[in-house]
Amino acid sequence: MFDFFFGGVPVLDKILALWSSMWPYLLAIFLFGLLIAIHEFGHFSFAKLFKVKVNEFALGMGPKIISKKKGETAYSLRLLPIGGFVSMEGEDEDSADERAFNKKPPYQRFIIVAAGAILNLILGVIVVGICLSCSDLVGTRVVHSFFPDATSEASGLQAGDEIIEINNTPVYSYKGIAFNLVRDTDNKINMVVRRDGEKVELKGVTFQQFEYEGRQYISQDFILVGEEPSFSNVLKNAFLDSASIVQMVRLSVVDIFTGKYGMKDVSGPIGTISAIAQSTAEPEAFKDKILTALNFLSMITINVGVFNLLPLPALDGGRLFFIFIEMIRRKPIPADKEGKVHTVGLVLLLILMAVITVSDIIKQF
Repeated sequence: MFDFFFGGVPVLDKILALWSSMWPYLLAIFLFGLLIAIHEFGHFSFAKLFKVKVNEFALGMGPKIISKKKGETAYSLRLLPIGGFVSMEGEDEDSADERAFNKKPPYQRFIIVAAGAILNLILGVIVVGICLSCSDLVGTRVVHSFFPDATSEASGLQAGDEIIEINNTPVYSYKGIAFNLVRDTDNKINMVVRRDGEKVELKGVTFQQFEYEGRQYISQDFILVGEEPSFSNVLKNAFLDSASIVQMVRLSVVDIFTGKYGMKDVSGPIGTISAIAQSTAEPEAFKDKILTALNFLSMITINVGVFNLLPLPALDGGRLFFIFIEMIRRKPIPADKEGKVHTVGLVLLLILMAVITVSDIIKQF
């Protein structure tokens, strides 16, 4: 039996070591590509359903790696795994083709544009449900117990309280508790809890704090009740946890635009892939690694769905806004004017993506 050596190390060991370091990144790229594929398939499937001519269905951006034309549509895989697109006839310009996007009634165009984000949200709910069904316990909003010397207990919170509101923001599931506590700035939390079947307002609940990167953060000093997974609580919490993630995305966007968070707190595709890869590379059981990756996927796909619905130029939400205005006016906005708005928006979006990508690369080092 012969062993092949490379630099004094058996080749097989080299290959296994290389695979061990690479598979988390390959898994991250696959998962990121999956949510992009789901998004674009939403546009594509409803375009086909409404008999819109689709010129290209592409996964990835940049130069083509593989392209095959089937019927009237070219199916392409492109070099950069950071996006994708569905190119429809008459999408960005007037077209005389009867099957062009611009020839279809507004409600059909609205559905086609919204379908990508909606499928991302549906995927998010499904993945959250899978993660919950595979978990040892399903989290609730009910306080089980406190850590020693808990200041929240000393300032009014009690075991058995169900937390339903933090600082005037509704709490849908346990995920929303930690997030809304982190957003607080003065460590005087106003809560609404359900205690013995009645709503009780708690003013000025305080917590111990810790410092991270120059900021003070609240340390959650209580433990929440967990339930054994069942069909009913998994189904219920799949939607409630997803609602909490939607809330996180919405409030995070507000915090970014109001200057609460800066560029160092924002991640693009490179940062996202790196975060998933690092989490799955942690020394834990394989099942736990997969669940961690799926939890990331649920947050990212819901993030993509919500972000794309924002009424900003070049995003799906921007196109939906123009279609909505058309429905109200009962006549379309001139394609050249709408096109200019989306072009400017696309340029600004590409600049933002470039800045975030550079930031992601800097963070890696």
